[in-house]
Amino acid sequence: MSAQLELSFDEWMEIGLRQGWTTPPLCYTHDGLPTTPNEDQAFEDGDDICIHIMRLYANPQEKADCEENHSPTAWRNPFPELRPIP
Repeated sequence: MSAQLELSFDEWMEIGLRQGWTTPPLCYTHDGLPTTPNEDQAFEDGDDICIHIMRLYANPQEKADCEENHSPTAWRNPFPELRPIP
């Protein structure tokens, strides 16, 4: 059995950014949703497009507050055993 790879969040995020798997952290409120021109057109045409996002929590309390205030944050989580952050 191989040893578990342990990364800090910053290292994990850097790998995703360098590999082109993710956008840098953005603020939906101030930066808007990152979309392609085709997605913009589809939305304008009335299509019901889905663009998946992941919120970065500043601390465990913010995570708990979001889960309490926004039910999909809790029920879409495929790893409920990881809640709550200690």
